[in-house]
Parts: sequence; structure tokens; C-alpha cells
Amino acid sequence: MSGNSGNGGSSSTRKTPNNTSGSLLAYTTRDQSTYPPSYNSYSQQQQLFAQLKATHPHELQPTSHQQSSNGQSRAKFALGDFTICRTLGTGSFGRVHLVQSKRNTKYYAMKVLKKSEVVRLKQVEHTNNEKHILEQVNHPFLVNLWGTFQDSANLYMVMDYVAGGELFSVLRKSQRFPDYVAKFYAAEVLLAFEYLHSKDIIYRDLKPENLLLDRDGHIKITDFGFAKYVPDITWTLCGTPDYLAPEIIQSKGYGKAVDWYSLGVLIFEMLAGYPPFYDEDHMRLYEKILAGKIKYPSSFESNAKDLLKRLLTADLSKRYGNLKGGSEDIKRHKWFQGTDWDKLLRKEGRAPYIPQISGDGDASNFDVYPEEREPYGAPCSDPYREKFMSF
Repeated sequence: MSGNSGNGGSSSTRKTPNNTSGSLLAYTTRDQSTYPPSYNSYSQQQQLFAQLKATHPHELQPTSHQQSSNGQSRAKFALGDFTICRTLGTGSFGRVHLVQSKRNTKYYAMKVLKKSEVVRLKQVEHTNNEKHILEQVNHPFLVNLWGTFQDSANLYMVMDYVAGGELFSVLRKSQRFPDYVAKFYAAEVLLAFEYLHSKDIIYRDLKPENLLLDRDGHIKITDFGFAKYVPDITWTLCGTPDYLAPEIIQSKGYGKAVDWYSLGVLIFEMLAGYPPFYDEDHMRLYEKILAGKIKYPSSFESNAKDLLKRLLTADLSKRYGNLKGGSEDIKRHKWFQGTDWDKLLRKEGRAPYIPQISGDGDASNFDVYPEEREPYGAPCSDPYREKFMSF
């Protein structure tokens, strides 16, 4: 699912830091990509979402159930419950497949991780974190985990299949988004972050590649490999270099404010077609991020620039989202003026881009990958089962 290269067709890489292994993306397993109004309290958002959730109960019937850490019932499946249709993405320690349930004929995305490679690449904690966090969240703009299982060689995660593909692909084809389009996607990300932060979860891997589009054009945030429960601060270096907040690069303890910084990077990239501090050399990139000097394209409107200056600041005492008003400061900013947050949460109104999807199992919005792979479920030794006991 590589996106089209921008800026005259030249390509460059967006890699994870050298001392950090990239997480396996839920749909595309690339570690890199190419370049060139009412204001609701969280409690109001929860009430609205409870109503929404009540009208969309889970439909997938599992082989059995397992209890998650927050008391929710999660499905426990077996490999034989699914027909594997095609590969949606590949990575260093697994791949993601489009699968069809033999029980209800619906389509899902099944992430398959090779346990030996997860261990070799020191991704055990990130993999377990992803499962545990996905079990605890349920929101219109987050990908839903239906269940997990494992065999001797692999871990399996069954998730929503989001057929519209990546926002990354749409952005590269468009080169950059008009203001109202960027505002729509940024607002949905904001509501998702507001929800995650209420649960003390930091996402830490925002970028267009991790925003999938459903059939109605609304986002689903995917790839929770770097997400972490952080009630106070953490020190882990992880994420995509272009989106790293200054405090992460400086190896300072950091908290939820890094997600609001990354929202600023996302807004800039959507409006400009490239991130604010892009450089192929990581050390120069980090120097640019720490210097914080941003050259805004002339196409940026004044309200957009004002909001970005308040998000893309190294000064945590000034960064929007990290002040006394929290996310409300961002929602009340003039750039978001006219946004009906209640309506947005209910997914009412037309999205700016509606993906072309011919049917439930249509995978035309994803790149085609070779299907050669080792057969799943073959008997073999299982030396790592104790590292993934919750699967």
C-alpha cells in the first residue's frame, strides 16, 4: 500500500529511529512512506457515543469468548473460522490479510505476527500493548479489535476491515488538501485523541498512513503498536521521525502533549503536502524540530498558521492541548470555527472524500502484494508462548 510520491515524483523515506523498531501497521506494514458549534465536554462525547454504540452492536459470532482487562467480552477465534482472501500489507515480522468469516460471511482484517520475529526485533511489549489497549477502547474513529488467538508460530488479531484505504494515498494523489478537507480529518483525530487521553492512553504514531477511511469517508485510526497507558510521563523513544515532538528527541519525560504536537504536524502535512521539518538526514531533521523554525506556504490561511504555532511549540506551557483548557482550547480555536462536534461524532454529514468501494470485500483501495508465505497453523515448536499469554 505504498502511496504515490509527491513533489514532482521524487521519493524519500520516512523511517523509524535507528534505535527503535517500527511497529507492524494494522493494514500496511510499511515503516516508511514517500513524499515530496458547540464545544462538548468529554462526558457529553461519551453520552453521544453510548447512543451510537447502542445502535451498532457487535455481529461477529466467535468460537468462544475471553474476558478483557476492562471486563468486556472479546472474541476467541481459531484459524479455521476464516477464509484468507488476500494480503493487504506486509512488514518485517508479519502481514495483514483480508479474511472472510465462515460464520457470518463478513470481511475482517487479520493481522498475523510471527512470534520468533516479534521477539527478535524486541517488539514483545509493543505487541502486547497493542492488544491490551485495543481491548479497552471503543470509539467511532478507532479501529475495532474483534478477537485474538495464537498457534505455535504466529499471533493473530482480528480487526475491522476498513475498505477505503489510507488517507496517505488520498493525500498523495491530491498533493495537498483544501482547508476544509484538512479541518474535517483533523477534527475527527482530535475527538479520537480526546477519548484516548481520557483513558490515559497516548497514541504516539499519528501520520496519514495510520488513518484509514471507511466506506463513508470517516477516519479509523489504526496501528496501536506504539500506544501506551501513561498516567503521568514516559521516556520511550518511538514514533515516526517527522512527527516526533521536541521533548521525545531530547529524551525528556513526556506525556499526552506529544499527541497534540503530532496533530499539528498532521495538519501542516495535509495543508502543504509535506511535513514542516522534512529532511532525509535524521540528525538534521531532529535539529530542525528542536529549532522549531517553520516556513509556512503562502497558501496557508492566517487561522491555520495561528493554530499550528500553538501546537508546534516546544514550550509545553504554551502548547495547546496541554494547557488548563485541554483539548477545548483547540476545539474553540478560530480555525475550527463552525465545526459541530456533536454532529461529527455521530458521523452525520457528508465526508469530503467518499472512497470507491464496489462491495464488502473490495480491496481495490489497497496495493497488491505477493501471496507467497509459509502456511499458517503448521505444527512446530512453540518456545515463545509464555511471552504472549494473553493472546
